[in-house]
Amino acid sequence: MKKIYLLVLYVLIGVCGFAQNQSEAKVDLIRKSDGEELKGKIIRVTDADVSFVYLGETAEYVIKKADISQIVHSSGRVETFSSTNMPTDTRQKDQIIMSATPADHHNRIAILPFTFLMDNQPGAEAIGLKAQQDAYGLLRQHSAGYIIIDPRTTNAALIQAGATRDKMIGFTMKNLCDILGVEYIIDGTVTQNKGYSTSTTATSDDTKIKRNEGEKVKGISSYSSSNSSSAQRYDVSVSLQIYMDNNASIYNERHKAFLSNTDGSYSGPLEYLMKRCPLYRK
Repeated sequence: MKKIYLLVLYVLIGVCGFAQNQSEAKVDLIRKSDGEELKGKIIRVTDADVSFVYLGETAEYVIKKADISQIVHSSGRVETFSSTNMPTDTRQKDQIIMSATPADHHNRIAILPFTFLMDNQPGAEAIGLKAQQDAYGLLRQHSAGYIIIDPRTTNAALIQAGATRDKMIGFTMKNLCDILGVEYIIDGTVTQNKGYSTSTTATSDDTKIKRNEGEKVKGISSYSSSNSSSAQRYDVSVSLQIYMDNNASIYNERHKAFLSNTDGSYSGPLEYLMKRCPLYRK
């Protein structure tokens, strides 16, 4: 009887070992660039990432190919990855992979650096950054229920993702929302065009009367001088657009300053538009 028990035990051990070997044989192994090894099942592979499920779990994870050095498939096939050998367009896609889930976007707002146009030509970048800061200041005091990302954080995230002003045309608003982790993006343009010039002339007369000792007029001398000055006046307008993280445009308005000015100030039109946008709370 003892021999039968031992025989059954050996058979069970053999079956368990075989099952374990079979299970391990079906495991996909992902080796990341930082040395971490992930064991599980690869669900799908795209140009930019790999969808993966850990052993014994059901949650699906997405890993960027740029973070993977090697994949050992359950079939024994080995794939080796190198970010320097990846196509350029694939590496660019890595820059816009979502860093937050849509739930994290909720009620979060980012303001992009404004575009500044002088006589319909690109103007000083500093004015666009100043307009971005001014818009942030106006909205921050009237944004109940919203979280507004400060401009410095916004600009740093854009630069790190390669979404600089000269390359921003290559990104959709959804791409930018994913990069910044926001639900709404405010984009604006300040336009300044030369208007009419004004000039003023001031004239002054200086007349001197010379008298002798008897108070009789001895002579009269007269001097006249004039000064003129001119000032350039500007017509200023502001355009404001608001987008959601699904690329939908929910606000697109333009307002021109009622009167031209000599300093190119845009504060009036900007405040007018901000107070009427759907994100402004009184």
